[in-house]
Amino acid sequence: MSDTYSYYESNARQFFDATVAVEMGELHERFLALIPAGGYLLDAGCGSGRDARVFLGRGYRVSAFDASPALARLASEHLGQPVVVRRFAEVEEEGLYDGIWACASLLHVAPDEMPDMLARLWRALKPGGVFYCSFKLGQGEREQQGRHFTDADEARLGAWLETLDAVADIQLWRSADRRPERSEQWLNGLIRRAAAPVAGLVTGGEGDPFLPHLCAAIHSATEIDMAVAFVKNTGLRLLLPDLLTALGRAGESDCSGATARVRILTSDYLDITDPDALRRLMLLQEQGAQVRVYETGGSSFHLKAYLFAGQDGNGQLRGQAFIGSSNISRQALTDGLEWNYRIDYPGDAGFLEARSRFEELFAQPRAKPLSHAWIDDYEARRIPPPRAVAPGSQEVESPPLPTEVQVEALKALARTRENGFRRGLVVLATGLGKTWLAAFDAVQADARRVLFVAHREEILDQAAETFLRIRPSWRIGFYRGQQRDSQADVLCASIQTLGRAEHLERFAPQHFNYLVIDEFHHAAAPTYRRGADLSPPAPALRPGLPARPDGDSGPYRLLGHSLAVRRQPGVRNSLVSRHREPTAGAFPLLRDLRRGRGLPGDSLAQRPFRSRAAGPQARHPQPRPACPEQVAPACPEQDPGLLRVDPPC
Repeated sequence: MSDTYSYYESNARQFFDATVAVEMGELHERFLALIPAGGYLLDAGCGSGRDARVFLGRGYRVSAFDASPALARLASEHLGQPVVVRRFAEVEEEGLYDGIWACASLLHVAPDEMPDMLARLWRALKPGGVFYCSFKLGQGEREQQGRHFTDADEARLGAWLETLDAVADIQLWRSADRRPERSEQWLNGLIRRAAAPVAGLVTGGEGDPFLPHLCAAIHSATEIDMAVAFVKNTGLRLLLPDLLTALGRAGESDCSGATARVRILTSDYLDITDPDALRRLMLLQEQGAQVRVYETGGSSFHLKAYLFAGQDGNGQLRGQAFIGSSNISRQALTDGLEWNYRIDYPGDAGFLEARSRFEELFAQPRAKPLSHAWIDDYEARRIPPPRAVAPGSQEVESPPLPTEVQVEALKALARTRENGFRRGLVVLATGLGKTWLAAFDAVQADARRVLFVAHREEILDQAAETFLRIRPSWRIGFYRGQQRDSQADVLCASIQTLGRAEHLERFAPQHFNYLVIDEFHHAAAPTYRRGADLSPPAPALRPGLPARPDGDSGPYRLLGHSLAVRRQPGVRNSLVSRHREPTAGAFPLLRDLRRGRGLPGDSLAQRPFRSRAAGPQARHPQPRPACPEQVAPACPEQDPGLLRVDPPC
């Protein structure tokens, strides 16, 4: 199997070019016909990312992974989103995906490992979800061009599938290879998981976790109401992706399905609700949700009710409610033994009564609209109980820590500031965590007001979540579309909005003391030049690949040729810190650009980092005397390699 891995690492570009344009439309249609609009898909062993890109273009949410780091990098660039490097044996999700696509990927799994790999993917599928897989037609194992293949016919695949539980339907069919130069036959499988019970008791635990039921209901509803005694960060993170999808994005033309109305009512009962979870709910509120907190004043608040409504094909009200024992915590939603009874309407008028009672409670004077001021006051007076009073009531989310790559990058950024530089370029390969690095460095730099600028809405949403994970006390705001949350610790701004002169004038020069510009290779565009016009003294300006900062390119020149950190695709275990010497007044971009002046020029120094993991067979270009070499420790989880840099030094 290791030879197969080596083959894809050595031939990634050749494989990518040979497969990325293969027409798979007929198979896509057959698979997507069984997936709800806007559903969540997993491309398991995505190869070139060809199919995942089609799914994204059709409005589906997609996660993708591949075992080959080289292929994952190429697929990431093709998709415009990270592709995770992992193997089938590392799939641990449960009830998460509406569909799983494993096209020509399981065929490299050994036969004795196949049942376990299939079971892992099957567990990751939601009730009612659909699983697609394909194998080269045959009955045995073979080696071909340095790769191991496990072939299958109908009998063999059928025997593997017999080990899966809750199988509702299996379709098997043969098809010809889509590449004109190939004559192989393929066996295709489309397996549908049994849907969750239409009504009855959800008992929780490993056999019947509550989370898949909630996610399915959220996806099918246009009105979503939740009333719970407490909300923990651990549980809210599990629901947040589906709730955000339900809310849609205001002004986005490609938002599939109707935008839902989302209302959440929680309480300060016994001070169990996490202040950090309330700040996450503020992010949800920024997207259009209505969130209120019931002030108990010493009384009780024991509600655990989830109500979902929509319309059937005839425009008539349909709905379902779950009423029981689950608050919003990881334990209550996943493996805890929690009973929640489902009510369906039409059929049970209790749904209408529960809906009416929620309306009354949501309108009560004690139900206060959630705000940053309310959260600050609650956090100051909060005294949580010393012992657990309900399942998940004492769950605590561990703070995220930087990876080894990010630790080295943080050191490079710190040295850049220590040497007097106030701007720098960070180049990291997709998947290494540029947004996380920016948030960690903002904390390291003791930033008080952060401006994060990007050109895509989803990047701003991800940045807001990331910054809040790292420092929950930050107030997060948005400046995009019709949102104008200018008073925030971290402002996530759309360059299309912020780049307009009338919006820039609302901020004084140096209002922000830490600036992050995503995809900085767009910096030569006028909107980016205006958006970068806010003159913080200690920014992290960073692009996503494929920006090329070498030479006298526009983005690189705008930063005074200051390259703080660099990690390229295909090049591992290397960091670079290189920049020009600091000059007086080198960063007042606001005044320089408004007066139509360029940036001051100065001499360039190189500070390359070389990994100890790189052997003597690969050497850094010999630095000049004024460019001392520094060595960064090797990162064992990365593939060995060496970054070669030829700066205009």
